[in-house]
Amino acid sequence: MLGFTVTRSLVPITLKDLRRLGRLAAEDRAAFFARKPDTGVLYSSRLFAVALCQGGALHYLDGKNGVKDLDVWSFYTENPTRMFPPRRRAEVDFSDPKFGVSPDALNFVGRRVDLIGRSILNANPKDPIGTLRRYLSTGRTESARLLALKAVVLIEPENLIGTVVWPAQ
Repeated sequence: MLGFTVTRSLVPITLKDLRRLGRLAAEDRAAFFARKPDTGVLYSSRLFAVALCQGGALHYLDGKNGVKDLDVWSFYTENPTRMFPPRRRAEVDFSDPKFGVSPDALNFVGRRVDLIGRSILNANPKDPIGTLRRYLSTGRTESARLLALKAVVLIEPENLIGTVVWPAQ
């Protein structure tokens, strides 16, 4: 086992950083749907929220947690045909050394960004905050339970960027 210490950046996450994360997520979704057109047909028009989650979101809130990596989740209204692929995950480079580098991704210029997607049954795309709070508070899935342990901050929709979804205020 490698013996390296993961250092956390204490540099604040700004709205500009959230927008950059949103662009990275959008680029990744477009590439994924191009590679998997069957999933694209089912989900490309069902996105209702994108959020910074877990430790990065907690750092956005408290400035003390530190950034180890950045977890960005894209949330979709579940298609009755099938759920969004739950194991689908991508890693991309933040491409800015502002937060330092991830020791487990030394070929990256900046921190590692993990891009994950989930579909939520009965999501209300007109109420992304309420939908995500219900998803997190009911804890019906392992993902919901794990996300609820830290924080969730909206990146999209754009008019709600920086809104704290979780913990509920």
